[in-house]
Amino acid sequence: MTTSDTSLIRVASPIGRLEITADATGIVSLSVEREGMLPLESMAESPSPMLRMAAAQLGEYFAGTRTAFDLPVRLTGGTVFQQRVWRGLQGLRFGEVISYGDLGAAIGRPGSGRAIGGAVGANPVPIIIACHRVLASTGRITGYSVGAGIPTKAWLLGLEGIAHTV
Repeated sequence: MTTSDTSLIRVASPIGRLEITADATGIVSLSVEREGMLPLESMAESPSPMLRMAAAQLGEYFAGTRTAFDLPVRLTGGTVFQQRVWRGLQGLRFGEVISYGDLGAAIGRPGSGRAIGGAVGANPVPIIIACHRVLASTGRITGYSVGAGIPTKAWLLGLEGIAHTV
């Protein structure tokens, strides 16, 4: 994230400050502050038109007026398996939920729920690629690696009207 072709913006949100990065082709990362810190806190902001659009769309999502993002996303890094999981997440719509097991079956890896959980947790663009919509088959939140963790996931699920248990 230190190249001159990477842009960065920080915005306030109901779940904490967000830090979003992009290159010339798409959104590359989204982080939610954890314990008051963001991963690239020491870097100066360099917002691009794409990041301003992302900030506006995220604001609409948090206000309850947007149910789908219209943003280019460029998923970098990750293993082939993680990339498959992340692409599988992109098919989930606002208010939809899927279990880890069903997501595994959908990408051709039935019985790999634990590995699916690890890949979901490594999603570099949460919220826009809605990993919060993945729950245990019982509807229970089993973890979340974004922001404050389970309370952040519960808040996002509540925003979308998704029933869940903690």
